[in-house]
Amino acid sequence: MWFAMLPNMATKTSTPWGPATLVEELSLRQRSGEKRFSSVVQLLEGPKGEQLVRFAYSTGGNARRGPVTLRARDLERLAQGLSGRPRLAAALSFDGPKEVVGGGKS
Repeated sequence: MWFAMLPNMATKTSTPWGPATLVEELSLRQRSGEKRFSSVVQLLEGPKGEQLVRFAYSTGGNARRGPVTLRARDLERLAQGLSGRPRLAAALSFDGPKEVVGGGKS
């Protein structure tokens, strides 16, 4: 029962433009050597209904500031994940997965 209620609970966060509510989130687990972290894309909604998109990385479940770097294979996973998050996909003007060219070795 707890897990069924969790997605409906409003998560509040702060932004430079004031408080916001987390609407949708996509987390991509990544690894570099022994380091494990996640890149996170969040759709936030401000108090007047404005949409904000936050890119962050996470270590231990806490969103951190800093540059977010996605490899070609991470972008493919981002595209796949957005297909299940329609509001976040719309905010990013995403209309479906595309072939990533020049991905190189990862």
